Amino acid sequence: MTESNPKARNLQAIATEIQAIAQIGLAYSKDQFDLERYQQLMRIAAELFSPLCDLNSDHLSVEFLTEIGYSCPKIDVRAFIRKDDQLLLVKETQDSKWSLPGGWADVNMTPSECVAKEVLEETGLVCRVNRLLALWDTAKHDHPPHWPYIYKCIFDCSVEEGEFCASHEISEVGFFPLADLPPLSRYRITASQIEKLVKLQDSGSIYTVYD
Repeated sequence: MTESNPKARNLQAIATEIQAIAQIGLAYSKDQFDLERYQQLMRIAAELFSPLCDLNSDHLSVEFLTEIGYSCPKIDVRAFIRKDDQLLLVKETQDSKWSLPGGWADVNMTPSECVAKEVLEETGLVCRVNRLLALWDTAKHDHPPHWPYIYKCIFDCSVEEGEFCASHEISEVGFFPLADLPPLSRYRITASQIEKLVKLQDSGSIYTVYD
């Protein structure tokens, strides 16, 4: 199945819901029989999800069971940095494709601090965080099916100083013409999302897009 297949999307939503119910049940149930049933639900969710995201169901089941407490989305922060009609992108070593600089949000840091830290670590650039452009539920966009459930925060940023340098997670850094972007890491950002962000900036709107 592909991410454009409505059946795959529906199955992803069902598997995610089952996983969330099981995780919450394991967190709050005290009955041993119920706990065993919730663990079985975790395995079922993993079996449903694994064909969609090319992960082994046993591996995925272990990942599911490591999630403890109430089921919540994880937060991904990204920097949208333009220079005229060019966009700053980083090449991910994980899949050798390109994305906006960013990554998981860290505890004890604000979202803007997190994205500035990610930009510095991945590109060598010090940036100013101007505003939040988008807060998106990745399950509602054209990303491939993936785990975990993610909310994506994309910030408008501008470069203040620094020189390009790569990291162990990033092999290349560069500005690319918006009309000729390299292959994108679609688990992290999609062409349609970049198009929406460009239109938002060019419109002069002060509002954040969401969902």
